[in-house]
Amino acid sequence: MDTADLIRRATAAGITIATAESCTGGMIAAALTDIPGSSAVVDRGVVTYSNAAKMQMLGVTAETLDAVGAVSEEVAAEMAEGAVRNAGVTIAVSVTGIAGPGGSEFKPEGRVCFGLARDRQKTITETVEFGAIGRDKVRTAARDRALELLAQAISQIERETGS
Repeated sequence: MDTADLIRRATAAGITIATAESCTGGMIAAALTDIPGSSAVVDRGVVTYSNAAKMQMLGVTAETLDAVGAVSEEVAAEMAEGAVRNAGVTIAVSVTGIAGPGGSEFKPEGRVCFGLARDRQKTITETVEFGAIGRDKVRTAARDRALELLAQAISQIERETGS
């Protein structure tokens, strides 16, 4: 993923971005803000590691957390939607998962759920099973996938607006 190109394209299209991160702990926002000129695009990155933070800062509901747990597409969707709503940005990406070590039979190590929200658009979610490849590799893979999702969203907006 060429993050500099992502920033350049978002800037040209007037797109603003927020991140809502759990298991990546700010790695997505760091990758974006490593690029000079990213301040024209990146509004904020929020790390909500605890369930309380997800509820307080992003509006994730206790009902959703109780029903499906933090590592779920439903929570990823609520995280991304909360970031768009709170920041007033064009797009937000979210990530929640189990980097390891650990996990369970039902939620294994390496499972990461992603959300991509746009104002007044249907939120997209997905789950990727990276496997028990080690904490650092899961986090790096999750960061890279989130950047790919942002690039795809930028491409979609470019097509819609003719940018």
